[in-house]
Amino acid sequence: MIDAPLPEHQALEAFIEAMQTHHGMDLSGYARASLQRRVEQLALRDGHASIEALVKAIRRGGTSLPALVAGLSVPVTEMFRNPPIFQRLREAVLPVLASWPHITIWQAGCATGEEVYSLAILLKEAGLYERSQIFATDINEAALAKAQEGIFPAREARAWSLAYRQAGGSGSFSDYYHAAYEHIRLDSRLKANIHFAHHNLVTDGVFCEAQLVLCRNVLIYFNRELQNAVLGRFRDSLVRGGFLCLGNRESLSFAPAAKAFVAVDAEARIYRLQTS
Repeated sequence: MIDAPLPEHQALEAFIEAMQTHHGMDLSGYARASLQRRVEQLALRDGHASIEALVKAIRRGGTSLPALVAGLSVPVTEMFRNPPIFQRLREAVLPVLASWPHITIWQAGCATGEEVYSLAILLKEAGLYERSQIFATDINEAALAKAQEGIFPAREARAWSLAYRQAGGSGSFSDYYHAAYEHIRLDSRLKANIHFAHHNLVTDGVFCEAQLVLCRNVLIYFNRELQNAVLGRFRDSLVRGGFLCLGNRESLSFAPAAKAFVAVDAEARIYRLQTS
């Protein structure tokens, strides 16, 4: 007798349980609708007929955690993504960061690195890069490896040049890369003060003490409870008067941590930790 397939929601819960049991990865706080879509895509990518079939493969030890994480991650990013946000960082945040003798920045969920390199360019042009340390973290080891390379498709250069100008760039984006065949390699000087590291926002604690924390378009994949927990960690990682920048579909509004912040630019999702 052939067992009836599990309903979709039960198969997803079985996947979450299998990931916790066999790989020690906690997905229980992820928003179910988006997780369902990503797990379905992961199952198809790996040649499984269903989520249930993927679960069976996990249970019999036929999967690797890095491959699963890479399949579940959504590394959709680009240089100067949402240029007005970077313009506001130039205008409202960097002048305040300049008052600290040493600047520490945490870019959480850095994906393949485009946004952290964009931030490095902003710091260069503000004369702050040499006294800054940027910690760029992600759960996806494959994405981190690509970020460390700093090599991207040349076809993106034109769009990124436009975004750079829209973000208030004072020079030419081409000053920051070397073109070679079908790729561009970002200038090694941008990498000097960037430290890439593995970090899981769900299970790991505060990563560092920082004057600026950026985490854009990551919280949207978490449920409210997990969002609140992560926002609490960001609050605890900031020095008094430090800044938090979220994605344009994310907000502090309903989080317990909100009372510790004031909005610098609510539309740009830039907040500042109160000084008292």
